[in-house]
Amino acid sequence: MKKVLIGVAVIVVVIIAVMLIVPQDYAVEREVTINQPRSVVVNYIKLLKNQDNFSTWAKADTAMKKSFRGTDGTVGFVSAWDSDSADVGKGEQEIIKIIPPERIDFELRFIKPFEATDQAYMTTDSVDTARTVVKWGFNGSMAYPMNLMLLFVDMEKELGTPLNDGLINLKGILEK
Repeated sequence: MKKVLIGVAVIVVVIIAVMLIVPQDYAVEREVTINQPRSVVVNYIKLLKNQDNFSTWAKADTAMKKSFRGTDGTVGFVSAWDSDSADVGKGEQEIIKIIPPERIDFELRFIKPFEATDQAYMTTDSVDTARTVVKWGFNGSMAYPMNLMLLFVDMEKELGTPLNDGLINLKGILEK
């Protein structure tokens, strides 16, 4: 019995040590070049409601309830969602900073199925007068002991695929 208890204690210590070593933060970014001038791209992406047209997350549940507060395209505007789908859940996204025409920062506040607050952003950069590079990124953190999940969840795939798909959708919309 003593050996079993020592074995369990060793396993617990190893798990705790791993949790302390595993990073808590993650960042994922994708980019696309859009054949439109920067002003056209910026004027479209600064409106948070337009994400409903290109974001795969916004399209994940067509029955989700949406609500908005504030003036779209300005700091403080909030887009909230509520879905019965566990894959979508409930939360809100707020424009927290705009640096025209380079960057828009968002705060994402997830409520269901889990609580978390993460950061996202979109940046634009002119390639030339007719082409714009758009980057869409996501920065998050998992506090101890939840950070252990980062050993098993590929955040590059989990977030990168929908970011990339959303940017492809955005490109299709703006190049029509």
